[in-house]
Amino acid sequence: MLKFHFHPTPNSMKIALFLKEAGLDYELVPVDTLKGEQHQPAFRAINPNGKLPAIEDNGKRVFDSNAILLYLADKHGQFGGKPEDRGELLSWLMFVATGLGPYSGQSVHFRTAAKGKSDYAENRYTREAQRHYKVLDDHLAGREFFVGDSYTIVDIAAWGWIDRVANVLGENGLVTYPNLKRWFDSVNARPAVAEARQIAKDVSFKSERDEAALRALFPSNYAETA
Repeated sequence: MLKFHFHPTPNSMKIALFLKEAGLDYELVPVDTLKGEQHQPAFRAINPNGKLPAIEDNGKRVFDSNAILLYLADKHGQFGGKPEDRGELLSWLMFVATGLGPYSGQSVHFRTAAKGKSDYAENRYTREAQRHYKVLDDHLAGREFFVGDSYTIVDIAAWGWIDRVANVLGENGLVTYPNLKRWFDSVNARPAVAEARQIAKDVSFKSERDEAALRALFPSNYAETA
């Protein structure tokens, strides 16, 4: 059975949504990143980068959420779009992977964990996140989905981050992006989304961001200890 290594963050939620949409069986393996479990040798053997999510599938490891989406879509023949739209799908999926996700993450980081430490960084990453949202909003004008005329892994990948818009851009962050808001409301109403949100309802993850948690989350901010 597929093993799904999970922490309730945007990238992991993409995979949770795919699994629920596709109706795949899986074993949930919680990894508490605030406790530093992602740095343990057993997990590093699955993802050398020490990040979530990751999966194990019949002895094969796949890590990085967007790689996992591509792998699962190709293997199971679901949500991969039409062959003639493959280039478009890859382009938008990489846009989420290299643009929307990282810049949204940095916007959250400098608006919360590092708030007040760099006006330049707060401004840069918030404005870059806004720019990425505008690219998506413009593309969705007159469109129901990102690629072709069907729901694909691009919609799943983008949902994972747009779902956190309140953290990225503030509570009313979608107001100025009407096409993106229409798309998000439509995807967010899918039954599989509600199921994905419950995927680890019985798991108690650490929530306190004490020094140990900060060292686990941001190890490069600290000098290595012998």
